[in-house]
Parts: sequence; structure tokens; C-alpha cells
Amino acid sequence: MRARDPAAGSFALEDRDGDGSCNPWFDAAAHDSAPESPLVAFVNPRSGGRLGPVLKTRLQELIGEDQVFDLTIVKPSDFVEYALACLEQLADSGDHSARFVRDNLRVMVAGGDGTVGWVLGCLGQLYVQNRGPVPPVAVIPLGTGNDLSRSFGWGASFSFSWKASAKRSLYKAIFGSVSCLDSWHVVVSVPEDGEEEKEELDLPHSLRRLGQCTFYDDGTAKGELPETVSCFDGVFYNYFSIGMDAQVAYGFHQLRDEKPFLASGPLSNKLIYAGYTCKQGWFFTQCISDPELRGLRNIICLSIKRMDSSEWESIPVPSSVRAIVALNLHNYASGRNPWGI
Repeated sequence: MRARDPAAGSFALEDRDGDGSCNPWFDAAAHDSAPESPLVAFVNPRSGGRLGPVLKTRLQELIGEDQVFDLTIVKPSDFVEYALACLEQLADSGDHSARFVRDNLRVMVAGGDGTVGWVLGCLGQLYVQNRGPVPPVAVIPLGTGNDLSRSFGWGASFSFSWKASAKRSLYKAIFGSVSCLDSWHVVVSVPEDGEEEKEELDLPHSLRRLGQCTFYDDGTAKGELPETVSCFDGVFYNYFSIGMDAQVAYGFHQLRDEKPFLASGPLSNKLIYAGYTCKQGWFFTQCISDPELRGLRNIICLSIKRMDSSEWESIPVPSSVRAIVALNLHNYASGRNPWGI
């Protein structure tokens, strides 16, 4: 990882002495006993208030410094590109220990739902690159909502007795059964309003810019249509939203980046969310001067295409609807279940 080179372990395959004899280091490593339960952990030190950095130290004490990654220093995409690729190269060259580690590796993520989604998205690239198996992911919930953690039995929040809880979480990550989770690929296209505005758009980890693409019309769009649009894509695991809910979440995302000292823990984060909900959602919304913009019905057309049909079906949007949320989990907004499912 430090070399940022998937071939960093190739020295073990080379003949150090140049006499054609087998490298004794690699000969021993290739037949060495593999670790019983290979595990690495990613920690977001900005999650959980002051608990993030302390938890990172605790995990380093339990499983070793080289197996715990600080997400402000090491991106999960780098782990996939360099660390896993290095293991794969060694395994393909006959290192049985590397093969066992690569095939049985599990990943622990200490952070909120956004952090877990970031790691899952990077590991999901292994599917695209045909580099299976994809390591299963365990969670230490340090976020505000923790809906994904709650849905899969990792808890709604991290315990106050965090030292013992960290150890229990590691045991569960090693010996727990693996469950499956759907992922959804979303493409967002927006009209281009100039290069300056695009540069100022602050994207979360879940979205990436694709550049220009041709505007796709499903037959429901009205008015003058652009030929090209700016496209973004991403993967979501919990839910994605349009309207008020998305505006509140994006406002919190910007505030946390600009003033991280304000978002110091789950309780303060929930208070900030509540403030944004009032300001941008119900009482002091910017749309109050233009009543036509208060409901989504006047600014959005919603249509779906069922799996057994080739036609798009228009879905009426009631005038009272302020947000549209597409769910992948039963839990929403810190454990809420307003749909009763």
C-alpha cells in the first residue's frame, strides 16, 4: 500500500543472488501457514465524534497497525487497486498463503452509512473487473442514522463500552454468516449551465462525473429539450431521494466539509439535520416566495418501466409530495419506517 504498486511483492519472486536458485524467502512463504481469519479494517476518524480516532488505536492494538486503514489517508479504491492486486499476483505465482488470504479476506468498516457505502462501492469494482471473490463487509456503526448497520444486525449505534464492543465486533466479523445486499446503479443527467457552475459542484463519494452525454428522452419530457447534458453516476445501497430529503442531506454534507467541528457526534448531527429540515423543508424554504415550486409535481415527471413491459408508465405525483425516496432497506432516516413494511 505504501508503494502504491501492485507488484510491490515481486521481490519475493526474483532471484536475489542471480544464480538461478529459488528465492528462499518466497519458498518459505509459499508453503507457510495462512492466517486463520484474515481481516482488515477501515476507520473513518471523522465519524462518531471523538470516538473515531480512539477506536482506530484500539483496533490497531487488537489486529495490528498494518491491517487498520485510516480513510483520510488510504482510500478503499487504493486498497482494491494495490493491496488486493498484490495478493492476487503473489497467489498466481504460487504463494498458497496469499491465495488463502485473498479468498477468505473480510473487511470491517468503522463509520456511518456513507462510509460503508463508499467501501462497498470500491469493492464492487471487483465484480466489474472479474476479480472475485468480493470480500464481505462488517460494520461498526459510528454514523448518525446507521440504517444499513441496523438492517443487518450490527446495531443502531456504537456501545458506550466501546473497548469490549470493538472486540465483540471483530469476532462477529470473523465468524458471522454472510448476507447479501442489493446495489443500485443510478445515472443523473442535468442541463449544462456553463463550465463555472460544474466546477463548483461538490460531489459526495457516491457520485462521479461522467462528462457530457446525449440527452435521453423516454417520451415524457416536455418543452425545449437539450441535445447534451452533464452526466453523473453512482451506486446506492440504502436509498436515494429527490427533492426536500436530498436537499437536506446535501446541505448537511456541505456543512460537515466546511465546518467539521459542528458535526461532532450523532446527537449534534441529528440536531443539524432537524435544523436543515425546518429551513429547507417546511417553514423557511426558499420556495416560499414561489408557491409553484413547493411541490415536486410542478417540476418533475415520474414514469416507470416494468420488467415485463417495454412501455413507460406515467406515475402521477400528488401536490403535497415534497420528496421522492427509493428504498433498498426497510429502515430510513435513523430507523424510521413510515411505510409500515
